[in-house]
Amino acid sequence: MAIDRLKDSYNNTVRADLQKRFGYSSAMAVPRLVKVVVNQGIGEAKDDSKMMDKAVKEMGLITLQRPVITKSKKSISNFKLREGQSVGLKVTLRGERMYTFLEKLVNIALPRIRDFRGINPNSFDGRGNYNLGIKEQMVFPEITYDMVDQTRGFDVTIVTTAQNDEEARALLEGLGFPFRK
Repeated sequence: MAIDRLKDSYNNTVRADLQKRFGYSSAMAVPRLVKVVVNQGIGEAKDDSKMMDKAVKEMGLITLQRPVITKSKKSISNFKLREGQSVGLKVTLRGERMYTFLEKLVNIALPRIRDFRGINPNSFDGRGNYNLGIKEQMVFPEITYDMVDQTRGFDVTIVTTAQNDEEARALLEGLGFPFRK
């Protein structure tokens, strides 16, 4: 299965390479993936509740996990937003589902992006975490053109145990992430 490929790749080759490259004394000190968080803001859903239902369904198909609906924390009159209204979705993936999603992202979705030349190598946050924005959900094979009423983008945050960006980049490159040169 796809899970086995990515996880086995980390356990068998990437971990040993990172340990040798950065000189870790223990295998437990080598950076690893902790979780993947997928966020989607849906501001238009405050007017149309069916839009939120469609977004929940699409996000569920993409991540294989039901998303949590996020609510606004306070009212903002300029945006016609009330406290407690639904404004977005989030999914936190760990374990097997995380590896399944990353395998699908790297090998299927990213190459399907129009004019794709690699992901930005400067999107690390300084603490070893990587952020990636995807402009449309149709790059994932589960989403067909017939079921899409509107293109919606989302953000993917990959959280690692790396201490700095150099270690995190080496980890993600070892897992097959296609960084721009």
